[in-house]
Parts: sequence; C-alpha cells; structure tokens
Amino acid sequence: MSTPIYELALGGKFRQLQPELQEYFSLAPGSGSYGIGEGVFDVVGCRQKWLRPFLATVAGEEAFFPEYGERVPFRIENHAHLDPFGRSSLTARREIFFPGHARLFHDTTVAETTNDGGTRLVDYVGRYRRLATALDLDVTPDGRLRGVSGASRLFLGPLRLTLPDSLDAKAYAEQWWDAAEGKHRIQVKVLQPHVGLVLVYAGSFDYRLTPSLPATDGAAAARTATAAVGLPRYAEPDRWERRV
Repeated sequence: MSTPIYELALGGKFRQLQPELQEYFSLAPGSGSYGIGEGVFDVVGCRQKWLRPFLATVAGEEAFFPEYGERVPFRIENHAHLDPFGRSSLTARREIFFPGHARLFHDTTVAETTNDGGTRLVDYVGRYRRLATALDLDVTPDGRLRGVSGASRLFLGPLRLTLPDSLDAKAYAEQWWDAAEGKHRIQVKVLQPHVGLVLVYAGSFDYRLTPSLPATDGAAAARTATAAVGLPRYAEPDRWERRV
C-alpha cells in the first residue's frame, strides 16, 4: 500500500495530527477501503443573497451553489486512487441535502512532485475537475489540520489560465476531532477580495471506513487513459481535463 497523500505533503507533521485525523487521512491507493461520513452542516452555502443568482449560473459545475441553509444533512465519501495520469489521489464526493433539493460538491486532491523533490497537494474541483488550486497545509499545536488554497488555475481544453488576484478566491479550511461530542468537525470559508464571503460550510459528522467493492472484470477491461484506477465510476467526474 502506498503512503497517504496528506502524509506525503505534511511529512513528520502528519504524526502531530490528532489520532482520529490521522485515521481520517490514512486512505491510500490499494488500501482496500473507502471512507463514509454522515452528519449535519450547522451552516452551508452562500450567505449573500445578491450573489446567489450568479452562483446559480455556475451551479452545474458542482463546485459552487446558490443555496444557503442551517442544520442541513450531508454525506461524504472519500476514495483513494490513482488519477488517469498515474498520480496518487483522494476524491471526496459530498451530497448536501437542502430541503427539496440535493447538491453534489466534489473534488480530487492530487499529490504532485515539486522541483525540489518534495510533495505538494493540488485540489481539482467540480464536475470536470478543471478548477485547480495548490494547498498550503499546516498542523496547529492542538493537532488540527489547517489548509489555505493558493492561486487558482482553469483547465479549459488546451488552455491553462491562472486567475488574476482580482478574480481569484481563497479557501480557508480547518478540520479536527471534537472529543466532547465524539465527532469530526470541519469549517471552510471561501473569500473573494472584492465580494467577501462566497461560500461557507461548517458542521460535524461521524466517519467510518468500509471495504471497497471489487472492480468487475468488465470494468477493468474497459479502463482507458481517461479513467482513474481504484475510483468507482459513479464517483468519477464527467471529464478529466488533461493536467500533464
């Protein structure tokens, strides 16, 4: 079994995470398991009403959405796999159950080798995984994981577009184990310098690992250069934009 991508990126700091977080981020390609989380977001979505019509126009990307709610149930699946380009990856598939309507929000985080031989994580977001941001990770003194997104790039066929600061947004995330509640907790804010708060979600959830379903012979035979290895078909994006 290979090394989990968050351990590759954090190095020795990985062991400073709370034990429950180490288990959460322990998935690696070939581990034979995937993770299931179920819980409630105390808040989720876009708080700014004037911004919601714009987000509705891009909701089909399954990265942003116009709804806002409180005490909203959600479900997450974590799958460790190789992406179509052979890189160790972790795909998170989130279903958010707003009243009368469910939203899908998913991303694939990939371990990339840097020029100095280290590892950085890059997050590819949405239905086509064509919005990419590098992640800057750290561990707090009490063992929480913190992450801040870097500059964003758009992958549009042959085009590689770095978003200018005036258009870019930064995500600030923190995840930890709440011993008093016996649950995992997460909070994420996406801020744009001219708009302010674009997206927020914060809540708690239970989490468990479960054995992966074996791939059928037909699925293995059907694998092409556009498919991931070890990722169920229902969890794949509609298209993998070429990255390398």
